[in-house]
Amino acid sequence: MELKNAVILITGAAVRVGRAVALHLAERGAHIAFSYYLDDEPWAQTQADIEALGVQSLAAQTEIRSGDQVRALVAATIAKFGRVDVLINNASIWLKAPFLEISEEEWDLALDVNLKGPFLASQAVAPHMLAQGRGVILNITDLSAFQVWPGYAHHAASKAGLAALTKSLAVELAPAVRVNAIAPGTVLLPENYTLEKKQWAEEKSVLKRVGSPQDVARMAAFLIESEFMTGAVYFVDGGRSLV
Repeated sequence: MELKNAVILITGAAVRVGRAVALHLAERGAHIAFSYYLDDEPWAQTQADIEALGVQSLAAQTEIRSGDQVRALVAATIAKFGRVDVLINNASIWLKAPFLEISEEEWDLALDVNLKGPFLASQAVAPHMLAQGRGVILNITDLSAFQVWPGYAHHAASKAGLAALTKSLAVELAPAVRVNAIAPGTVLLPENYTLEKKQWAEEKSVLKRVGSPQDVARMAAFLIESEFMTGAVYFVDGGRSLV
């Protein structure tokens, strides 16, 4: 699949890694539709930055846990662009709590945003992709799906579920639709990280450094263009998953 003039829908792309992926793909000539959640997210600036690259964009406030809103997002994308070539399930929430202190509400929130949201979005776009005879779905999971992180049971369960969903969709939607996942390591530190935490993150990497959102963006572009790759999880983690 060529990136130039492709229509790419990205959930949660107003900020951080999702924004970097959107801008990188726009630089490659793709038209970008994206969702955001909060009113105070810099979605208008992200949309302006995308359009400044000479492509079209659509921004829509969306509650990713709502089937009706997710279907409306897909419908709005198709109404504007005529199709959806690529879906990137990026919207995510990061919750931490000791297992015995996780509330039912927190458990539901983690699973709803990180797993139900991608399920709803994939189910909404898949019929259109199958009808047009091609499509790509990329899911953004993370290392918690494959490593044990104390304090992140609900987060890890949601991301492990997303990795499993990736493989199921790859089989059920083949051969027209390819489905892969990306598992980033530390590619963008939280703004409140101390120097000590930054050094800890660097030491956890085999490469002894923190990555960049651009590393994820380049992997996304590669998987979109690579026609013989489906049903796998690709690590962008500086080797952190090895230790």
